[in-house]
Amino acid sequence: MLIRIVKLTFKPENIPSFEQIFQKTKSGITNFKGCSKVELYQDLKNPCIFFTYSFWDNESDLEYYRKSEFFKDVWGKTKLLFAAKPEAWSVNKLQSSISI
Repeated sequence: MLIRIVKLTFKPENIPSFEQIFQKTKSGITNFKGCSKVELYQDLKNPCIFFTYSFWDNESDLEYYRKSEFFKDVWGKTKLLFAAKPEAWSVNKLQSSISI
């Protein structure tokens, strides 16, 4: 499993617009082959910083999504809202624990 983590920093006035974009497009992302889920996190100390986590079966599925017209449209709208350059990492899950 590949997890794509993206750090996004927005201008404060653009946060509601980003949240709307994410709400409208998250199911479209998970409809792509190989994507099992997408999660959104907000930094506790700086509410302008968000992280998206998307879970992919493999790198080729992620690359297919990143080359899609859907991604280009969503990213084109989102990047207009940034206050800083986004950062991204692709990582492999090595271990996990479950609390009962």
